[in-house]
Amino acid sequence: MRNNRSDVVAAALRVLDAHGLENCSMRRVAAELEVQPSALYHHVPDKQTLLALMADEIVLGVSGSDPAELCRALRAAMLAVRDGADVVATAAAFRLGASPVEAALARLVGADGARTLLLYTFGQAQSTQTHLQAAAFGALLDGDAPDPDVEATDLDASFDRGIGIILAGLGA
Repeated sequence: MRNNRSDVVAAALRVLDAHGLENCSMRRVAAELEVQPSALYHHVPDKQTLLALMADEIVLGVSGSDPAELCRALRAAMLAVRDGADVVATAAAFRLGASPVEAALARLVGADGARTLLLYTFGQAQSTQTHLQAAAFGALLDGDAPDPDVEATDLDASFDRGIGIILAGLGA
């Protein structure tokens, strides 16, 4: 079976889901596809490019008619994939490719406002993802394990309050 770039990205996302970002290596992706690691380089020149393609796939379809809706959709897309926030934030930090979400936000609130909203969204999503993973593994130190539904609702509300603060500041 001959693989294409989409197959490589899909395999990388499966490896990410199973093993997390720190263990998402080119060797593991190749093993997922049952090919030699060198075969991947016919489709992607390096791991950074693969990371950018993974980020693009994670945010594919993110849309919204206003900045808050767009940020909520971005956060939800990142939280839907294990370590998705880390993948997308890393790709953005290294400016691996063009971000359609950043471009859409820039049209709504300007370049500086877009960057501020993105950095807040990335950071809050990474923190949320880490917290939820720690809770799932029983690694939180605070006595009783939190109810995951209540915990997620609180984290969502906190995110919305932060977006509101940023948007109010941008409007001032």
